[in-house]
Amino acid sequence: MSIARVLTRRAVLLVAILSAFVVPAAPSAVSAGPAIAMHGAPALPDSFTHFPYANPDAPRGGRLTLSLAGTFDSLNPFIVRGSAPPILRGTVFETLMTRSYDEPFTLYGLLASDISTDEARSHVVFTLHPEAKFSDGVPVTAQDVLFSFEILRDKARPNFRLYYAKVARAEALDAKRVRFEFAAPDRELPLIMGLMPILPRHATDADTFDATSLKPPLGSGPYIVSQVQSGAGLTLSRNPSYWGARLPVMRGLYNFEELRFDYFRDGNTEFEAFKRGLVDARFETDPSRWETGYDFAAIRDGAVIKETIPTALPRPHYALVFNTRRAMFSDIRVRQAIIELFDFPWVNRNLFHGLYARTTGFFDGSELSSLGRPASDSERVLLERASTPIRSDVMEGTYASPEADGSGRDRSQLRRALVLLGEAGWHLEGGRLVNAQGIPLRFDIMVTTREQERLCLAFASQLARAGIEADIRMVDAVQFDARRASYDFDMVPFTWTQSLSPGNEQAFYFGSSAATTPGTRNYMGMRDGAADAAIEALAGATTPRDVQTAARAIDRVLISGAYGVPLFHSPGQWLARWAQIRRPDTVSLYGTLPETWWRAP
Repeated sequence: MSIARVLTRRAVLLVAILSAFVVPAAPSAVSAGPAIAMHGAPALPDSFTHFPYANPDAPRGGRLTLSLAGTFDSLNPFIVRGSAPPILRGTVFETLMTRSYDEPFTLYGLLASDISTDEARSHVVFTLHPEAKFSDGVPVTAQDVLFSFEILRDKARPNFRLYYAKVARAEALDAKRVRFEFAAPDRELPLIMGLMPILPRHATDADTFDATSLKPPLGSGPYIVSQVQSGAGLTLSRNPSYWGARLPVMRGLYNFEELRFDYFRDGNTEFEAFKRGLVDARFETDPSRWETGYDFAAIRDGAVIKETIPTALPRPHYALVFNTRRAMFSDIRVRQAIIELFDFPWVNRNLFHGLYARTTGFFDGSELSSLGRPASDSERVLLERASTPIRSDVMEGTYASPEADGSGRDRSQLRRALVLLGEAGWHLEGGRLVNAQGIPLRFDIMVTTREQERLCLAFASQLARAGIEADIRMVDAVQFDARRASYDFDMVPFTWTQSLSPGNEQAFYFGSSAATTPGTRNYMGMRDGAADAAIEALAGATTPRDVQTAARAIDRVLISGAYGVPLFHSPGQWLARWAQIRRPDTVSLYGTLPETWWRAP
């Protein structure tokens, strides 16, 4: 936060006179030492020994076997092509700094032992840890950092290109120090750069970087890739010479000698593997299975522990997303009608045992949510640039998702939807909804899991009451990722997960430029001036109140724009684990983290 200074009129005049004769000095550097916070100061002192949610006395050894759905065809998690296991980040590849999951957005030193920036955050300097090295023993240098920056900026996923394009100049000050100068001051960019994964210049082929490959990658993390079963499984083994084992940010983390990740085609097979003890733990996402499937011998005799772990984050926004690039969804009234037809109480009771709560906005359950809060004057300034006027109930904070009576045959709900569709030029003809040219309203919902398929089949039956034809298309995980990344779909399920400190990633999620860039998370194709203004304000926020203002403005644009059918969220993490897999009693804001677990001796 900048320091306020009160100057008398005489002092201001004196400064103006002297400025004509004195060359202005560069902005003073404000050393953040080994940590930096997005807003305010880091919660932990420089002398901290471990994160509060980690057990520094956890025993080490054994194997942790986890499961993943789908398959993989690449070991490069940084590029658009292919589908790579997400667990390579943090385990094999490390970043300059690492996040504390007990704070909204604070980073502590990892590969970089020190970070410094100026008051305006117009640049950042990282000093590499003197002991940092890759798993082959080669030291990490400033040239590796510059190499990583350039190759990720030029060839990696759009989010890297989006963020790193804001760097005007990058230079090595010496063998262990790197400076990034920004095109414009940005409070979040020093932290974004701190989360940059560092690749070994000597072991990375720049010419083929953006091509898929199953060659085990080289990183600096605590594990190396020791076994690859193409598309089926991956084994990581602890690097006995891992350089950072004694760092405070690593104490109590990554306690297993081996990490095994097995891929399964569907959730039922994945669950059966867990019941047989082939998988050690699973975060359950199917409420029906959570309610009825965990009644087997190992549960009853205590060999498997079933628990709900609370989190303190904005609730994930799970929705069936409209692709507004499609003509059928370009009219907001059509989108509003389809949202109206979703009978959440019926779905929740009949498919999910009533375990879910309805999702409405993108920051539900947090201070960043616009729900129940009228727009402030500051929000209204940002929202003046809205491409479509914001709904009055959204501005007043009184909006709620359309609610059906739960019968599955709510006539009032159907009438409201048909009125909207009629205004948009659609009418019923022979039981089908058609436009003036007689073309029916028909679209595909692309899914990749049986759980998604079951939900969407139920929704399709609700749409059919209004004469709308929705075809459910099941595709494999690789095709699903590829088509979603290229926006080749009509409607698709997706979950946006938000932090307590949203920032530049919102441009990747909802910015206008992201709408036409393949590989972003602006799946709906939203282009709205108010959202762009709020995202810009969010990037420049200096106080928690500024963050709230910008986030709530984004929330209002998204809710009012009806860009998806909001679905539901769980009350916390549903975790089932075999009893020999232990976790710390203290959990983070994000819930329990697998990297904090250990196997009982």
